[in-house]
Amino acid sequence: MRQIIKNIAFVCFVVSSLALFVAVQKRPVHIFMAGDSTMANKPLFKNVLDSITGDSIPEAFPERGWGQLLPEFFNSDVVIENYAQNGRSSRTFIEQGCWDKIITNVKKGDYVVIQFGHNDSSEKKPDRYTPPADYVTNLSRFVDEVKKKGGNPIICTSVVRRRFDKNGNFQDSHGEYVNLARQVAKEKRVPLIDMYEKSKETLVGLGKENSVGLYLHVKDGENKNFPGGKTDNTHFREEGARTMADLFVQGLKEQKIKGLTKELKNN
Repeated sequence: MRQIIKNIAFVCFVVSSLALFVAVQKRPVHIFMAGDSTMANKPLFKNVLDSITGDSIPEAFPERGWGQLLPEFFNSDVVIENYAQNGRSSRTFIEQGCWDKIITNVKKGDYVVIQFGHNDSSEKKPDRYTPPADYVTNLSRFVDEVKKKGGNPIICTSVVRRRFDKNGNFQDSHGEYVNLARQVAKEKRVPLIDMYEKSKETLVGLGKENSVGLYLHVKDGENKNFPGGKTDNTHFREEGARTMADLFVQGLKEQKIKGLTKELKNN
């Protein structure tokens, strides 16, 4: 009987020790991504119909979001949870419950990267358009709620669309929304990574023709997902998404966000 009691006591000690060990383990750095299609994860393959057999077969899907490529830059101790969704503005991201999914899971010390503007500025698309005043309100809400949870918000301006005039001069397509994002970051005293300026500088440096490779330009016959080809100057191929992710990482270094830069593979 005495031995049984000793065995039970030993088991209880082991269990309690393991529980204590788990409790004191430091939570990995979490980065939550809130944004639109330029940031979102995209499928690696999509099923298409084979023109000969009629079977549904997987075909590599060439589009990528820059948040999808971001894990390449961090060590394995960082958890990146990309909640960015195609077609979302700051308004619809809230209305459709995407923001709730993030803020429910944010813990003290986590980071939340916020990038909206592409769809907010689309006045001709009422399903996503967000008036400027509401855009400011939404970004401010995101920042306040992250701070309330003890997290670290980072605002990003929108990445640029590839638009040049006939003379090869870059053309803006975001209007006042870029400056509004900058304004919120300044007023709320949170880090701003100016992805708009960084991506604009990259495109202007490459020029009208050489910047094509960053975006979703698909030649006729190149990919079965796009019969007839595709010319998309908003979304990225893998090279473009990786380039944008690298610009974000540069911004982290410039802003001296040490909680993240120390976790980079090449810091």
